[in-house]
Amino acid sequence: MKDGAETPLVVVGDYAWDVLIRTRSELLQGGDLFGDVELAPGGSAANVAVWASRCGLPTAFVGKIGRDRFGQLAQDELASEGVKAHWSFTSEHLTGAVAVWIDHSGERSMVSGKGADHYLLPDELPKGLLRGAGHLHLSAWSFFDDPPRQAAREAARLVVAAGGSLSLDPGSFQMIDDMGVETFIGLTADLGVNVLFPNLEEGEILSGEKDPHAISVRLAELYPDAMVMLKLDDEGAYLFHDGEGTHFPTAAREVVDATGAGDAYAGAFLAAWLRGSSPEDAAAYANRLAGWVVGRVGARPEPDDEAAGLVRG
Repeated sequence: MKDGAETPLVVVGDYAWDVLIRTRSELLQGGDLFGDVELAPGGSAANVAVWASRCGLPTAFVGKIGRDRFGQLAQDELASEGVKAHWSFTSEHLTGAVAVWIDHSGERSMVSGKGADHYLLPDELPKGLLRGAGHLHLSAWSFFDDPPRQAAREAARLVVAAGGSLSLDPGSFQMIDDMGVETFIGLTADLGVNVLFPNLEEGEILSGEKDPHAISVRLAELYPDAMVMLKLDDEGAYLFHDGEGTHFPTAAREVVDATGAGDAYAGAFLAAWLRGSSPEDAAAYANRLAGWVVGRVGARPEPDDEAAGLVRG
């Protein structure tokens, strides 16, 4: 992060509402079950912004929402989290929504609607904010289609040109596969990524490797000089930087819902690292918080006493 940044962290990308569907036993094809259905705030980029803010880092969010009730709720929700939001508005598209199915094992599958967040344009970016950012975080959900791809790339250009640093979450192994691995790398590897936050499946498809260390080495070659923070689900996480790798065992006691855990990890890591913690200390801190998150339902569960202690570091 550059010294004297006006805003330590800016996150550009998706805000969406998650429709969470959770079952406690296996749902057979064509079958019926009782379960839990609820509405919760989400969007990968917005999740990272909220968790970084909860962890004490002044954070701004840039996104696009519809002129609808969900859009108003989005404004209220980020304001309540202390995130400084810079919104673009549209009457042509509804605020984004995502169907999230959490199965009986705690694993999640998602179907994302193309809401307003998919239509952010370069000329809607707050250029002054981005030039004053110490660090920019992007989710690959901003790269799988255009728009909002050019807006994401322009945001990266503005921040890096002004001396800021950049992180990227690859977002979805299936979407990368659909787009084509070479295409995805071609659209992201030239941005100047400093920190990469893949999960294991994303790391495998991008690198062609299976072992966490081999995955990380290859990703550091594809994204030159990037620190790789590889999320390994119930195996914890693997940090690779300066040619060395460190494994962090999971801190989770049980897995209730994996939704948004990777976003919480990225937000916590960035909050610690951008305030001067070593990558190893930041990774250990993020690991503890992500372990708490997977034990609750939703991408942004309300902090209890245990989480309050975690977010205070």
